[in-house]
Amino acid sequence: MQSIESNALEPTRAELSAMSFGQKIQRLLPVYGLVILTVFLILLFSILLPQTFPTMLNLRSIISDKTIIAILSLAAMIPMAAGRIDLTIGYGIVLWHVLAISLQTMFGLPWPVAVLIVIALGALTGFLNGLLVEIAKIDSFIATLGTGTVLYAIALWHTGGRQVVGMLPQGFYALNGTMVFGLPITGIYVLVLAFVMWIVLEYLPIGRYIYAIGANPKAAALNGIPVRRVVIGAFVTSGTLAAIAGVLLASRLRIGQVSVGLEYLLPALVGAFLGSTTIKPGRVNVWGTMIGVIILAVGIAGIQQFGGSFYVEPLFNGVTLLVAIGIAGYAQRRRSHAGRMAPAQASQLSAKPAEK
Repeated sequence: MQSIESNALEPTRAELSAMSFGQKIQRLLPVYGLVILTVFLILLFSILLPQTFPTMLNLRSIISDKTIIAILSLAAMIPMAAGRIDLTIGYGIVLWHVLAISLQTMFGLPWPVAVLIVIALGALTGFLNGLLVEIAKIDSFIATLGTGTVLYAIALWHTGGRQVVGMLPQGFYALNGTMVFGLPITGIYVLVLAFVMWIVLEYLPIGRYIYAIGANPKAAALNGIPVRRVVIGAFVTSGTLAAIAGVLLASRLRIGQVSVGLEYLLPALVGAFLGSTTIKPGRVNVWGTMIGVIILAVGIAGIQQFGGSFYVEPLFNGVTLLVAIGIAGYAQRRRSHAGRMAPAQASQLSAKPAEK
């Protein structure tokens, strides 16, 4: 019941040590090519747009605009690492940001209580997705699409299609509006989340379990990994992060409206898929996802400052998603081909008669 497959193509130290300098460059270029492209775009736009692009105002704008996408991309990459996909993140954020406001304005709850309720509901939705995928055995694409559509319908019913407005506490506004060293505090949130997820995925057993399940769930189960429990936990984490993104969106917009939220789904998925093409090609990873979000932010900001029309952003996101999926698919096929060739070569060597 996998929607995607997770494999890694990053070179090992032993492999690199046996290569010449030119071979190392050729081997590492696909690994860090997106990083190099990101740096190139930043330099290019800084040279072509010296008055607007390399400015603190532009940096603040990029961080403020792309924080939600970055958090949703991190949310999407966790089920992806386990070989699943979660579309609820895009639909759920519609309901979560509306609830974060309506629980305060319509029900009079203190903002910390409202935030905790929204985050708990996000985790509960993730748990439901996990049950549908692992217990009911519904493909994750279909299950999360259905769940997300239900959440969107609930948001429409709750609001009646109208905006949710009202005076909110300054403490709630400060969740998104606080500045740290002249930059939005939301950038700090993203860095902290990314660092924690990097530690968990790369250095803790649960991270290795997730990647093992993404590569081969049957082999993971045979090796004693609790596949069902880990996958459900991945969806719970994804749902929790999506709810956090919804709270921050509510703090930023200061109103709730069901017409806002769905536009974040595509760029969030693009960021996660792009993350599987860099740093550790063929496998979704935290810093690759961050690079994917950054290159989206830089590319769109630069094009818009050149005078790009309103349709440039969705066009850029759609084309980039197709390219990212194509690259990821190629990396997975390359990995599978290498995996099939290695045993064949080994058997040929063992069958070759010894020379006298």
